[in-house]
Amino acid sequence: MFSIERWSEVFEAISKNKLRTFLTGFSVSIGILILVLLLGVGEGMKNGIELQFAQDAQNRVQIWSGVTTVEYKGLNPGRRVQFKNKDYDLVTKNYGDDLEYKSSTYQRWVNVFSYKENTSSYRIEGVLPDYQFLENAGIIQGRFINQQDQDRYTKNVVIGKKVRNELFKTENPLGKLIKSNGVNYKVVGVFQDPGGDREESRVFFPLSTMQKIYGAGNDISNISFTLPKAATYEEAVKKSTALVGEIETLLKARHSVAPEDTSGVNYFNSIAEAKKFYDLMANMNLFFWFVGIASLLAGIIGVSNIMLIIVKERTKEIGIRKALGAQPSSIIWMILHESIFVTAISGFTGLILGLLLLEAVGSAIQTEFISNPEVNLNVAISTVIVLVVSGAIAGFFPARRGAKIKPIVALREE
Repeated sequence: MFSIERWSEVFEAISKNKLRTFLTGFSVSIGILILVLLLGVGEGMKNGIELQFAQDAQNRVQIWSGVTTVEYKGLNPGRRVQFKNKDYDLVTKNYGDDLEYKSSTYQRWVNVFSYKENTSSYRIEGVLPDYQFLENAGIIQGRFINQQDQDRYTKNVVIGKKVRNELFKTENPLGKLIKSNGVNYKVVGVFQDPGGDREESRVFFPLSTMQKIYGAGNDISNISFTLPKAATYEEAVKKSTALVGEIETLLKARHSVAPEDTSGVNYFNSIAEAKKFYDLMANMNLFFWFVGIASLLAGIIGVSNIMLIIVKERTKEIGIRKALGAQPSSIIWMILHESIFVTAISGFTGLILGLLLLEAVGSAIQTEFISNPEVNLNVAISTVIVLVVSGAIAGFFPARRGAKIKPIVALREE
């Protein structure tokens, strides 16, 4: 039941010990502030990792050639392996039924393009039609490269949104010609990518056209594919790991690369890599919770110690109250009110400060693996409620000790 008299006593006791109360509340506030910030950073890291994997299809596998590091079949190490169209054909022939989308690519990192007076450099890639889905490239104007472009060696290209904005400004790019190295290319589509400007600073060619124009012959840079959805995440990891192992073995045998050589044939399996990152994030979140809860416990222990001191200081007062007929429960509630009040105010202060700090600086923290650090409000409020309950428990034991004091003993206290 609400009692003005009891709350007046609480505020009077607090006002008599301002510094002690402040320091106790400060330790609790710092504990909840640290927990909120750690949870925010953890969520930001999770968002950053998800953004990195969202740039491409979630179940994408990419395989590319490298330089051998092991002598094999009389061939010296240091030999560069070059994938060809036939490597892609071999993979799709043997494993086509197990693949969802697939494409080989040929890449050049920098190429200058111009339209009217606007000129800039962009990365270019020769691709097959399925590459749209491997890259999560959403078409916002026109279309993507199709099989007819590939078969007919057309000079049709698909540009990223950033390329469109820089070269065409407000003009509609569809059907317009952009020039590179004296050759005109027709824009048939514009794409956007979850990866933002970096991924949208590209121009996609039909693979056959790019190989021909740049004298690449049958060379390709890599082979990419996705796998059909599996029933469970664990099953997806298991299937993709097994399939990648078989394809790696096939390509190593074709190019006389030693089975133990980890450089001649390379691959990136996004499903397996995602599992590693999410397992790491789960462990980091546990660590963050451990550090945050340890900070809170330090504050709660501080509250309990202060309540013990308060009981000691008010022993004589408690004895007088009991001599006048006060019930043990009223003594307990008198101590608990102060404990709960200090813990609640301090807890919500720390929570609000943590949320305001994340709101103020969170948007400025945008790194490759941290994005939009934030805290689930329900989790934060639930944490404060648990803190208040913990504060009540911390105050209960000193309060019960005070309630057990016999009046005659208490009145003897100096």
